Amino acid sequence: MERVLAGSLATFSPVEIRLVSDSSEESLWDGLMRRHHYLGYRRLLGHRLKYLAFIRDQPVAALSFSGAALKAQVRDRFIGWNAQQRRAHLKSVANNSRFLILPTVRIPHLASHLLGRCVRRARQDWPRRSGHPLWIVETFVDPERYRGTSYRAANWQYLGESKGYGKEGISYRHHGERKEIYLQVLEPRFRRLIGCAPLPPCRPSRMTTVEERAMITRHVNWDPQLMPAMDLEPSDLQDVAEELRRFHKKFHPCYGRTEHQRLGLAYLGGLVSASAVKSVEPIAMEMIGEQSVSSLQKFMKYYRWDHQQMASQHRQLLAPVLGELEGMICLDSSEFAKKGQESVGVARQYCGELGKLENCQSGVFVGYSGNKGYGLLAGQLYMPESWFGEDQRQRREDNLVPEDLVFATKPQIARELIDQVIREGHFPARWVGCDATFGADPAFLSGLPAGLYYVAQTRSNAKVFRRRPRVGIPPYQGRGAQPTKERVLSPRMRAIEVSRIGKDRRTRWRQVVLAEGAKGPIIAEVARLRVTRALEGLPHGEELWLVIRRHEDGQIRYAFSNAPAEMPFAQMCTAIGMRWAIEQCFQEGKSHLGMGSYEHRSWPAWHRHMIYVFLAQHLVLRLRLRWKKNSGAHLAAGTQNRGDHLTSQIMESPQGAADHPLPHPPQSSGLPVAS
Repeated sequence: MERVLAGSLATFSPVEIRLVSDSSEESLWDGLMRRHHYLGYRRLLGHRLKYLAFIRDQPVAALSFSGAALKAQVRDRFIGWNAQQRRAHLKSVANNSRFLILPTVRIPHLASHLLGRCVRRARQDWPRRSGHPLWIVETFVDPERYRGTSYRAANWQYLGESKGYGKEGISYRHHGERKEIYLQVLEPRFRRLIGCAPLPPCRPSRMTTVEERAMITRHVNWDPQLMPAMDLEPSDLQDVAEELRRFHKKFHPCYGRTEHQRLGLAYLGGLVSASAVKSVEPIAMEMIGEQSVSSLQKFMKYYRWDHQQMASQHRQLLAPVLGELEGMICLDSSEFAKKGQESVGVARQYCGELGKLENCQSGVFVGYSGNKGYGLLAGQLYMPESWFGEDQRQRREDNLVPEDLVFATKPQIARELIDQVIREGHFPARWVGCDATFGADPAFLSGLPAGLYYVAQTRSNAKVFRRRPRVGIPPYQGRGAQPTKERVLSPRMRAIEVSRIGKDRRTRWRQVVLAEGAKGPIIAEVARLRVTRALEGLPHGEELWLVIRRHEDGQIRYAFSNAPAEMPFAQMCTAIGMRWAIEQCFQEGKSHLGMGSYEHRSWPAWHRHMIYVFLAQHLVLRLRLRWKKNSGAHLAAGTQNRGDHLTSQIMESPQGAADHPLPHPPQSSGLPVAS
């Protein structure tokens, strides 16, 4: 077993460098590359020099120089040669094709030290191998893995980026993976010897505004159902493209490189398009070409850009559009059915989308709803506890799951997400709305930030007391059975399931118009009463509102609310309507924005995909508001108009009446509409 070498370079001097090409040690060089280098071992092109560096007979590094790239635009312009001159003198340029410091070596400055010494050795050894003098050395650095620090420290010059082509057989294929090109001149008179002069440098490679606009208008087949009330003319698509470009530009600081901006714009454009499938491959082929499929996949999984900063920027920009004092923070989980076992977090668990146990992923999401609209703010993938066993370590590593991630229940994840939104302070809120996953957890509800009222859906078997009983155990009189907590309550004070109240003919229902949908008013039958929640047969916490809603088909939904006893019925109904917003976000996201059609398997890619779905909904909301303002059209999905009109539309209905449907998303356009 090789020992770890750590310390200053002076401690380990001298470092021995050996040329191992065509020697008995060349197999050691090949083996080290095969084992430790991210590109593995490949046969080097043209003439080649392989070097091993040793400290006290222990190998510490491996380097090679081989034939230079046939074409590299920024290099060729720097040199200034024409095609004929390049063919004649290319063998005087060598490529530092491999450079490996072994993982057991932790010696600062060793890399730049070895580069300098090996280049000097190569200048002597190259003529003996190739028959040509060595004038220039070059290298290509993958910026997604390395920063080129060692080359800069060894006085190599950064020239720019490659165009993303690679040799395939006798031809070249565009793979889209741009590399940074560094170069060091060994013969200052090289241009005089070639007979050329340097050309002006290329402009930095980037997608210009004109190219961005052309890409969007040419490839984005805008989904008309995203704004069903707006009749977009062909000329409007130019404005839509410009709005998309301007919106995406607000997130440019989140990207690590200019190329990331191009890939991010393509991904966002693909999500808002009318394409039937919105996974990476069809988006790449539609937006930026088949050659960029691999780049877009790596962009979502590996490339270094700050998607958490993007999510924070999204929330900061959305807050002025939606934020209001009476707003609601909405909370829900959503499932995504998946085949196979390799996708991160996938397990056999309850899938709300299918209504049964199924192989799926599940995410916890936080949204926001107000009179001006709704949107998703944050989300995190739920990782089942089975994923954290030692036997699953390799699966976690393959899917790039953070090493410090520990198992957390959905309510625990939700609390962290809500706390994050509250800490940022962008979204004022009066309410929190959630489904039964969270509403059935009294500890979660009691731990919500102070000052917020919740409307929390609960299960039909939840137990309550209609009137708050006195709690206590009477003194033992010395006869019969010892009194227990169960015996203290009289039969009339027993806890009952909320489903019994919902089916009780004495329950007083009110008919309420909660919203104006695509097919007309959305009407509900709603009842509410003060109750005390029961836990293990005893009252738990303070009095709450039990809010009951009845569907047209007879289904009944139940929710608890800690709103004060004097809360007007109309305001409570408004809050009920706001709670639907996150369900509308899921329906819109899955139906039109590719929320569930992804094929990503890794932890980073799942979260990056969801953030782009958030951005897509954000963009659509801005477009709806803009076209509404410009055209006077009715509000479409993503915008709401609730409030003062509600009070006048509350009507008493006969006891037990079930003639009107509960609010549900209208189905005419495939999009939920709430106004």
